[in-house]
Amino acid sequence: MMTPDRQLQWFLRFVGGVSLLAFAAAIMPEKWMIEMAEELGFDPFPNSPLTFYLARNLSLLYGFVGSLLLILSSDLPRYRELIGWAAIGTMLFGLLQLLVDAMSGLPGWWTVGEGVSTLAGGLLLRWLEQRARSNGTPRDTGADRAGFEESLG
Repeated sequence: MMTPDRQLQWFLRFVGGVSLLAFAAAIMPEKWMIEMAEELGFDPFPNSPLTFYLARNLSLLYGFVGSLLLILSSDLPRYRELIGWAAIGTMLFGLLQLLVDAMSGLPGWWTVGEGVSTLAGGLLLRWLEQRARSNGTPRDTGADRAGFEESLG
């Protein structure tokens, strides 16, 4: 059975690794962006420099967040406090996504899918972080990190 620290580490690595895929969207051809948007029912896709700028920069941001999650997963005792704040931030982000998506007139399936999944991911991260915290040490010391590394095998 995996330890709570190990579960938290794998969750951070999974979400971080998937988020890295957003870097590819930042450089994908505009034609592909238009075709995917149309397949999702967003027709017509605005063929504008601002639209592509926003889409590419959002992709870069998601990729950057993925990179940070992978860094956080590399040393849980050291980053434990930050992981807790990341969970709270993710939950707030999910709530704000629901609001912004609804204000933007996006389809209900998009609004619910994006906002609820982000909120659920934040709740899961918080739960995993709290479980790991209750089984481990809340702050970084050399001994804490050595014990953590030994537990990972």
